[in-house]
Amino acid sequence: MKKVFAVLAASALFLTGCGEAAATNLGAVDFQKKTQEAGVVILDVRTPAEFAAGHLEGAININAEGATFAGDIEKLDKNAEYAVYCQSGRRSGNAVSAMKDAGFTKLTNLSSGIQDWYNSGLPIVTE
Repeated sequence: MKKVFAVLAASALFLTGCGEAAATNLGAVDFQKKTQEAGVVILDVRTPAEFAAGHLEGAININAEGATFAGDIEKLDKNAEYAVYCQSGRRSGNAVSAMKDAGFTKLTNLSSGIQDWYNSGLPIVTE
């Protein structure tokens, strides 16, 4: 019985430790609230053309599928908090995973992408 308890306790500690670096997935309204918090960096991981067509105010653009993505995120502050989005949520999910692997720990993903943002009637910036 003591061994079972020890294994369960060790498993709980392991899972808790892994959960600390997990990204938060939010819908558009809650994601907007997150982007308005002080110090949160808004990261658009779509192509430059998609970004130019309309993006969240204050967002920076790093193409998640671009050849320089890994090097570009290495230039970012790993201690900062990031709100990451793309068109549908697929690329931002992949980008968040890559960022976690690179040592980032404060990550929020717009789970359904900017499409959810548009559908919620939230504002965008066009160039």
